[in-house]
Amino acid sequence: MSSDEKPSAPRSLAEALRARDDASLAALLRARPDLVTPVPTDLTQLATRAGTRASVVRALEHLDRFTLQTAEALAVAAEPAAYEELLGLMAGDARDAAVVAALPGAVAVLREQALVWGDDDRLRLVRTARELLAPSPQHPSPTGLGPSVREATAGMSPGRIQEIVTAAGLPSTHDAVSAVTALASLFGDRRRMGALLAEAPAESLEVLNRLVWGPPYGQVTADPAARLRWLLDRGLLLPTAPGTVVMPREVALHLRGGHAHRAPEPVPPAVEAAATRPPQVVDAAAAGQAYTALATVEELLKDWDEGGPAVLRAGGLSQRDLKRTAVALDVSEPMAAFWVELAYAAGLIASDGEADERYAATPFFDEWLERPAAEQWVRLAEAWLAGTRTPGLIGGRDAKERTLSALGPGLDRSAAPEVRRRVLALLAGLPEGTAPTAESVLARLAWERPLRGPQRDDDLRSRLARWTLSEAELLGITGRGALSSQARALIGAAAHPHGPVTDRGTGSPQGPGDKLPFHHHTAPAHAPGPLSSAEQAVASASAVRLLAPLLPEPLDHVLLQADLTAVAPGPLHRPLADVLGVLADVESKGGATVYRFTPGSVRRALDAGRTASDLHAFLAEHSRTPVPQPLTYLIDDVARRHGHLRVGAASAYVRCDDDAMLNEILADKRADALRLRRLAPTVLAAQADPAALLDGLRAMGFAPAAESAEGDVLITRADAHRSPPRTAPEPVPEGPPVPDGTLLTAAIRAIRAGDLASTAPRKPADDGAAQAPGALPRTSPADTLATVQAAVLTGEAVWIGYVNAEGSASQRVIAPVRVEGGFVTAYDHTADEVRTYPLHRITGVAELADDEA
Repeated sequence: MSSDEKPSAPRSLAEALRARDDASLAALLRARPDLVTPVPTDLTQLATRAGTRASVVRALEHLDRFTLQTAEALAVAAEPAAYEELLGLMAGDARDAAVVAALPGAVAVLREQALVWGDDDRLRLVRTARELLAPSPQHPSPTGLGPSVREATAGMSPGRIQEIVTAAGLPSTHDAVSAVTALASLFGDRRRMGALLAEAPAESLEVLNRLVWGPPYGQVTADPAARLRWLLDRGLLLPTAPGTVVMPREVALHLRGGHAHRAPEPVPPAVEAAATRPPQVVDAAAAGQAYTALATVEELLKDWDEGGPAVLRAGGLSQRDLKRTAVALDVSEPMAAFWVELAYAAGLIASDGEADERYAATPFFDEWLERPAAEQWVRLAEAWLAGTRTPGLIGGRDAKERTLSALGPGLDRSAAPEVRRRVLALLAGLPEGTAPTAESVLARLAWERPLRGPQRDDDLRSRLARWTLSEAELLGITGRGALSSQARALIGAAAHPHGPVTDRGTGSPQGPGDKLPFHHHTAPAHAPGPLSSAEQAVASASAVRLLAPLLPEPLDHVLLQADLTAVAPGPLHRPLADVLGVLADVESKGGATVYRFTPGSVRRALDAGRTASDLHAFLAEHSRTPVPQPLTYLIDDVARRHGHLRVGAASAYVRCDDDAMLNEILADKRADALRLRRLAPTVLAAQADPAALLDGLRAMGFAPAAESAEGDVLITRADAHRSPPRTAPEPVPEGPPVPDGTLLTAAIRAIRAGDLASTAPRKPADDGAAQAPGALPRTSPADTLATVQAAVLTGEAVWIGYVNAEGSASQRVIAPVRVEGGFVTAYDHTADEVRTYPLHRITGVAELADDEA
């Protein structure tokens, strides 16, 4: 072929793929990862797999709206279609400038995804995509167009076709085919079609206007009205079934001014700003909410510290336990469900796996508590970003009408991580401190990943986006609706003075109005996509560095007040908070936490092994105000009475050196349920167990202490209950993962090698018979051995069929080096390395043609 000679046009998708370079094949496999699992044996198998219905449907679902509109237009164009015809369908007769500018990019994406192949003068949509998108009575085209004149008249009698041609003012023809061609030519000619419609009655034009944007089908009676008869006679409406007519595609395109779509959308809608605030205000608000998130999760886990709610038989948390948790956290039930699911996604809670199965904190929770607050938050944020469990679904019903419960099955939605990252990417594309309107974010996402069919406000992706915006605010990813600096760092979008984010793949700036395709075939090209583990570690460290100075410093003091309360004006150091949490009850939370001291709380501290002197010293050390006298009296009074009564196990008994106090207990009617009787002047026996006896006496206002069999006071600390070591739940992926660079390189190498083996020219067999394409060579063992030995002497390459130990057959091009012991050692052009093959696994061998030897 001379340098000036154009390469021949590809005759199939496989040939089109064969003409691609490795970078283009890598882009295809990255865009459609289902094609690489398992690795195709050659390019013909890759093309076949790319045309399967499941793969094509998945690829169409990942196109943006304009690219999908382009594919829909190709489905109603001629087969094959010239680029100019496609441009006319998309840009119309007026040649919309925005469409003209955007169309080459859309066609390039369709080509990259192997949904379209061929040169610009012969564009072909893959057959499966055409079947999915082309119009039919059962499945109308998304364009609203009906069948062409040729398709609509396929079952019509030749005589009737001639009648229509004559009524339309065309000369009669000798056959139906030429008549249909003449009619289609008339309908596609703007001038002649305009003249024909100028003669139409106004009522007939009104009928056409009702059908022009679809659906193109209408109902008629056996005796149509005059306005319909005029249209039927001239073929402007054609019968498709008894009582049903359709407007031919060519007629609709004329009335639409050539547009296949009512509203082509070449440019994505901009993300609009709702408010703009100083970035410092946004970061501070987000940091405050981040601290609240940490405090809420810690409070949740401490509420479940001695063993949380029981696990339902079907899995998950009961509605009653969720309600109790919401009350404990002082939040709504949906918000409580979010915190519970977040802790579960972060690996902080799990089932304990016992016979009486309950939820409990995991050992990782104790490790998490010891980390700095900024690192704790990053762990929660990373779990939220990557998690597929969707708290917003809780309370709804699954396909079997079963209620979806917190921590239960059925909450995974594989699209959740992608939607979260994409929403945050759109926020990152705005200037710092800018909060978007929710409606504009939803509109942008709907353009980037449209539904095939009518758009709805309640589709899953829209709900995921709404939940993302609200959950990001709860977690401190955003502050007052705008993305914080620490969140920008966490998702890999570096903060810039003026807001735009730079594409990691292209280096081009992203602004609110830039085109950001929302499909994973361009994920590496827009920021911030999923990061590698190394990149995520760097991003997380950066987020920790930005967040740490914004979080309040833990305090080592409280303010004691005369009304038996203590005010913590900020977060407390953990040892101080732990002791104070035992000694007092939390009365209110917020910017400052108020603790109240009660006889019960003081007794709880004494039960935990503290003495009155310990408590006085602790308060004096950690109070910035003098210890109030009422608090000192309270501690001394409870301590004086604490342990005066002793409860031990008989069934149970009460022991006290003060027989008057025992008389007081026996005389109290509230003790009737304990069924007490005197065994000795200082001992009462009870039918109740020791724990119930302790609770009963405390309810009567006494301060008993439990004692051991040896008579020693038992110290009753609350034992933390932990589940066995558990890993965080794995996200449920959406289809096959996008292959990394190493896998892509190896896959392309294997596909190229397999294609070389399957397409290498071969000499015909001795009997002159040609090998069927793709068939393995078949020769006898003796011929195989002789041919391979000859190739060793001549140094020529040969073509072999080989079946491996798993029974998989393949074709290979090898250059034999040595034959001995039933094995052939050869340089394998297919694998690009030296390999050894057992001769008994070679199905046959053939010589390559001279120009390939």
